[in-house]
Amino acid sequence: MKKLLIVFLLFSGSCLFYGCNGHNTSSESSTSDSTSTTATDTLGTRMDTMTNTTGTAMVDAKAKGFAADAATGGMLEVELGNLAQQKATSQAVKNFGRMMVDDHTKAKDNLKTIATQKNIDLPPAITDDQRKDIDKLSKKTGADFDKAYVDMMVDDHKKDIAAFKKAQGDVSDNDIKNFITNTLPTLQKHLDAIQAIKAKM
Repeated sequence: MKKLLIVFLLFSGSCLFYGCNGHNTSSESSTSDSTSTTATDTLGTRMDTMTNTTGTAMVDAKAKGFAADAATGGMLEVELGNLAQQKATSQAVKNFGRMMVDDHTKAKDNLKTIATQKNIDLPPAITDDQRKDIDKLSKKTGADFDKAYVDMMVDDHKKDIAAFKKAQGDVSDNDIKNFITNTLPTLQKHLDAIQAIKAKM
């Protein structure tokens, strides 16, 4: 009887020992899984933050500066084009003004789409100096207006083409580069057209 009691006690002790040990293993596994999940979540958050930071910072200062100048330059051409359609005496000048409005509005919309994707803040309006140029031109009438507008368009488009070509080598963003490449032929078309008009005046 004593032998049976001893065996029973030994057996019960073993069960208690292994039962407790098994419970600890499960707890440790749960803790390990929780720690792993937390680490993964933290890493994911850090990766998301890095991605967002990279996405925002991928446009360099030169690209942003070019985009701002191109935006105000395009708005200027549109306002001057509208003015030419109202005040020019030459039908060729009026037609050129309409082309300015159409082409530069399209270019402005394309640039705005890129700027939105790249988190670039474009100026909402032309500069004060550009406004002065418009006001000065608007005071002219007749042939004087035609000549002043044509001269301004020749100078502006020469400067624009030079600025676009320079930016083509300076900026690193591919979307901005594509905008430059796609817009340059239009600017050259404008310069050719206005020079042809000037030659006949």
